[in-house]
Amino acid sequence: MRFFDHQDAARGETRRLLLAFAIAVVVAVAAVHAALVVAWYLLALVVSWVLPVWLPFPAFFLSVNVGVSLLLVLGGWWVETSQLRAGGLRLAERVGAREARPTVSHDEQRFCNIVEELCIAGGVKRPAPMVLTHTDAINAFAAGWDENDAILAITQGALENLTREELQGLVAHELSHLREGDTRLNMRLAGMVFGLELVYNFGETIRERGGPGRWFGSAVMSAGWVGWITGRMLKAAVSRQREFLADARAVQWTRSRDGLGGVLRKVMAQR
Repeated sequence: MRFFDHQDAARGETRRLLLAFAIAVVVAVAAVHAALVVAWYLLALVVSWVLPVWLPFPAFFLSVNVGVSLLLVLGGWWVETSQLRAGGLRLAERVGAREARPTVSHDEQRFCNIVEELCIAGGVKRPAPMVLTHTDAINAFAAGWDENDAILAITQGALENLTREELQGLVAHELSHLREGDTRLNMRLAGMVFGLELVYNFGETIRERGGPGRWFGSAVMSAGWVGWITGRMLKAAVSRQREFLADARAVQWTRSRDGLGGVLRKVMAQR
């Protein structure tokens, strides 16, 4: 089992993708300025056909463009991540999860035992086990800004349809996300993508005012849209690599490929 090699490969690819994400943000800000330069040049060209003057760029044109773009991106990131700091327990309760009750359910007792076992094996602080009682599909998720408010939720369908070995693979996969800080990373990337989306929305607001605003708003929208789409694609690529890492970590902790493989086969059979 080459799970350590797979883990190193996933971490390396994650670092490259995060660097690409940072570059994409810088390029998006530069693209907004470049688009506004083109829009201003076209406006000046139209005016020069009517009046014998050439409109110079306004004072601090570059500084204002870059400053407003960064304010939107970083401000949107701050707003979104602040909302996500509510904690894993509150996020789980929002989707209908409740705390596991090992004293009244054999399936939930088995689930809690597995969480305890794998936390010891992986050196992970025990998250709060939770159950989505009204969900028949096989699924699970981890949430929380840090290990102090982390939760691990599993669906009723997973409790009822998975063997102990399969449940171990699923729980180990989710514990890996907590161990590697994936939940925090995903929330930060989601905040940054939201910030890029704000750039597009800002351009749309400017365009709706009409007049020259149509030119400048359309320019900002174009640059913002490209940045937003690029950010979403890179976020998805990072998430995929973290899933590969969690799979390799689950095999390391359980020393079994069949457990996680059995989960995937049963999930596919449900579709």
